[in-house]
Amino acid sequence: MQSSAGYGRSVAVRTVAAAFAWWTLSEGRDDAWAFGTVAVLLAVAASLWLLPLRARPRVRLAAGIAFAGYFLVQSLRAGLQVAWLALAPHARLAPGSIELTLALPPGPARYLLAGTLSLLPGTLSVRLDEARLVVHALTGLAQVEAEVRALETRIAALFGAPR
Repeated sequence: MQSSAGYGRSVAVRTVAAAFAWWTLSEGRDDAWAFGTVAVLLAVAASLWLLPLRARPRVRLAAGIAFAGYFLVQSLRAGLQVAWLALAPHARLAPGSIELTLALPPGPARYLLAGTLSLLPGTLSVRLDEARLVVHALTGLAQVEAEVRALETRIAALFGAPR
């Protein structure tokens, strides 16, 4: 468990993050804070309930920077691939689903993997349970499995988790 100073700092960081998100969503309007204050407090309460402070994972900064770069490159690559498939005269779409057994430990690392796959063009996380993830993809299920494994390796490095 964290000290009271650590707990207060963690709550403050979550509050600032939620307030910044609200400010962004409300386009900086001053008249939005009457409702926004309630929304921020509820968001912080929900974050404390869903991810208690004692369960907060340790994330490595250098691996986080590398992960962000990897995500941007993969988003661009996948976006171009999906655009090409959509505009090609003879599209080679072969949608399907693949079920994979994950090596990542349960919790935030698996959630990040599923969420990241859903944000990348051409893939969608359909179901995550126990140690299995079902991914829907537009093309090449063998290629998707290789990409999921590469992403899983990067997320393991991000959390310092064994693979």
